[in-house]
Amino acid sequence: MELVFSKGLIIGFLIAAPVGPIGILCARRTLTEGRRAGFASGLGAATADAIYGFVAAFGLTIVSNLIVEHQSWLRAVGGLLLCTLGVRTYRADPRCDSTVKKSGRVYAGMYTSTFLLTLTNPLTIFSLAAVFAGFGLAETRGSLLSATVLIAGVFFGSGLWWLILIGAVSLFRHRFDNRMLGWINKIAGIVIGGSGVLALLSLRR
Repeated sequence: MELVFSKGLIIGFLIAAPVGPIGILCARRTLTEGRRAGFASGLGAATADAIYGFVAAFGLTIVSNLIVEHQSWLRAVGGLLLCTLGVRTYRADPRCDSTVKKSGRVYAGMYTSTFLLTLTNPLTIFSLAAVFAGFGLAETRGSLLSATVLIAGVFFGSGLWWLILIGAVSLFRHRFDNRMLGWINKIAGIVIGGSGVLALLSLRR
């Protein structure tokens, strides 16, 4: 079981590690709103990774087939979410005080946004399925315990990446003034929104 968990940990880390719009969003929230905001966002992505890991580990062909059949719809929703977040990030007030105590509802919203963004990316499940095969984990489909341990490893591996990213970004928070944070908001907004536009344009192919 330790070996299965370790493999899941590595897989979760590798799946989460590529820096994309979600990584930029988490980094930006960490800089402007604090570590808790960044961690809540990263936890949402890790949860979605674990759900797709569940599908891949248990070989749920019905679910994976539904994802394939509705991938255009999923990309459309994900693209619209990215565009919306991009605009909101671009226009965000850079003077946000990260020391101000936020309600659980605010953190829940951050968690939900990255959860939905990751969940509406159908490539995640295909990447996990391919990596599972590469790690020789096809046999876990016949064992409930092994598959459960594997999924837990994926979740903690993905969460570990977000902890490292957020911890690294938070070290430089004190070096940014409001003017610099304003530019970060604009750049992050353009990248996130641009990713959404590309996702929507890909539907025309």
